[in-house]
Amino acid sequence: MTYDVSIDGKDYRLELERAEGHWLCRLDGREIEVDAVLARLDVLSLRIGNKAYEVKCERVASDLHLWVGSARFAAEVRDPRSLRGRVRAVDDHGPKKLTAPMPGKIVRVLVTEGANVDAGAGVLVMEAMKMQNEIKSPKKGTIQRILVSEGAAVNAGDVLAIVE
Repeated sequence: MTYDVSIDGKDYRLELERAEGHWLCRLDGREIEVDAVLARLDVLSLRIGNKAYEVKCERVASDLHLWVGSARFAAEVRDPRSLRGRVRAVDDHGPKKLTAPMPGKIVRVLVTEGANVDAGAGVLVMEAMKMQNEIKSPKKGTIQRILVSEGAAVNAGDVLAIVE
């Protein structure tokens, strides 16, 4: 399982695999052995190396926060294979990346760099599994960069464009 995780605005790629009673975890390509137990609802007990952590999950409206001890972190977890994560705009501040939800091919670029777009407006059309999917802007703003061109092959999680 692969996830794109953002903790306090810093992005990570998390890959998890269950193996012989423990989790193999790769964080940005670096392998880490993790033992995890769901202690109770929204509380995870983690052992990473020789250190133990209790992680509490707090959901407030559409925001997700993680507590590790007395430290609170804003978190967002996205499954790059999910089509649902394409239009979610929880925080309109700062640039937002449009990422490929699955491997495919860019069929059409609908806007140019510098164009103003509304939240939910089509930016690109991507073909995956013989279906065309419109990749939409996560927020109202200006297209800062388009990082792909028509005909380009992309992988799940690749950044396609940036909206500021």
